[in-house]
Amino acid sequence: MAHAETDQHPRLPREPIDALVDPLRRFMHIESAGGVVLLVAMVAALALANSPLADSFLSFWKTKVGFAFGSFQMEHSLQHWINDLLMAIFFYVIGLEVKRELLVGELREMKKATLPMMAALGGMVAPALVYLALQAGEPGQDGWGIPMATDIAFVVGCMAVLGRRIPRGLRVFLLSLAIVDDIGAILVIAIGYTETIHWGGLILSAVSITLLLLLMKVGVRNIAVFVIFGLVIWFGFHESGVHATIAGVIVGLLTPIRSWVSEGRLDRIVKNTLHFMQGEGWSSTDESFEKLRELELATRKTVSPLKRMETLLHPWVGFVIMPVFALANAGVQIELGDFGNPVAFAVMIGLLVGKPVGVVLFSFVAVRLGVSRLPEGVNWGSMVGAGCLAGIGFTMAIFIAGLALQGDLLDAAKVGILAGSLLSAGVGVTVLVLALPKPKSGEGVH
Repeated sequence: MAHAETDQHPRLPREPIDALVDPLRRFMHIESAGGVVLLVAMVAALALANSPLADSFLSFWKTKVGFAFGSFQMEHSLQHWINDLLMAIFFYVIGLEVKRELLVGELREMKKATLPMMAALGGMVAPALVYLALQAGEPGQDGWGIPMATDIAFVVGCMAVLGRRIPRGLRVFLLSLAIVDDIGAILVIAIGYTETIHWGGLILSAVSITLLLLLMKVGVRNIAVFVIFGLVIWFGFHESGVHATIAGVIVGLLTPIRSWVSEGRLDRIVKNTLHFMQGEGWSSTDESFEKLRELELATRKTVSPLKRMETLLHPWVGFVIMPVFALANAGVQIELGDFGNPVAFAVMIGLLVGKPVGVVLFSFVAVRLGVSRLPEGVNWGSMVGAGCLAGIGFTMAIFIAGLALQGDLLDAAKVGILAGSLLSAGVGVTVLVLALPKPKSGEGVH
């Protein structure tokens, strides 16, 4: 009964605001909800960019924002701050996910990791080759990296549409593929789209990374220290010419995955605190404060920094950073003739054809060589569908496009990304509906 539940499972006091906050909190923990918000932001950006408000909307993101400190001045457009600073947080979360998957996730065992690694490799090589086959020697040839990446938020949203029909093995395969894909995209950004290097900035970042490692070695545990050093590392990369978002990945990989307080030690601290609360010493305000503060710290430190930051930042990335990025970058004025632009066509074909061909071909080779096997409940038909879903390249593809191309070429690439991603989603879901067994009676699709 509800009234008995309070005694058996005591909870924090509720306030009137909780009635509004709780539904929002539950929505933000739905795995596919981020994809929905991102889709809304993308549609809004396209609608505004093709409306009478287009000039005001597009010029807003060009507004200069910055600061000056003595003779040093740092001023950039809003779009630049979003793409370089806010997206560094996005890449930080990617770094956390990569580290978790490599150390304790699906990628820690080579036997399990081989298939998504091979699939991701094929899903990067084939689209780039398809793009270059259509654009080599043309003004847009530098955009070869655009169709290489997979947008995990939209992929998760498409899997949510199919609900329980998606086998767990296929879900894990696609998520692992996207993680490896992100690693490849990071390397492409760092190596393929860095032109001039200013060594002073790189040296500053290297020194900061070294100092952060030393502080971790001697036991510094304060998250604020990571934030401060992360900002310095970001600044160094920003000034070096290497894209600043790489700093986010590096700091993510440096974030400790082990908790600082073991569960056994927490158990002893809790028992000690309870024992103290039952004694006469509890009446002392100073002593009780210290005991509760020790319990609070121990409880927080039992969760690893990696897990804590990943849990804390995921909602901000999914519901703020990526939608804001979409608003600032997806707004492109579209005319019917734009879909026939050579750059748009090359990007679209790279995503729609290159991705599934590369994913399936490299997976087939891995299975035939005996270095891997298909996940349980997965057949080659569903692998084709998964390969098509991997062709949804919205966020990372637009990000790379902004590094590779400018002006009309960039707008054409965005048209190709939108068309290719939409078609990939439609084809992928259709293929999976046909390839996967129908849900058993009473299960339904959720």
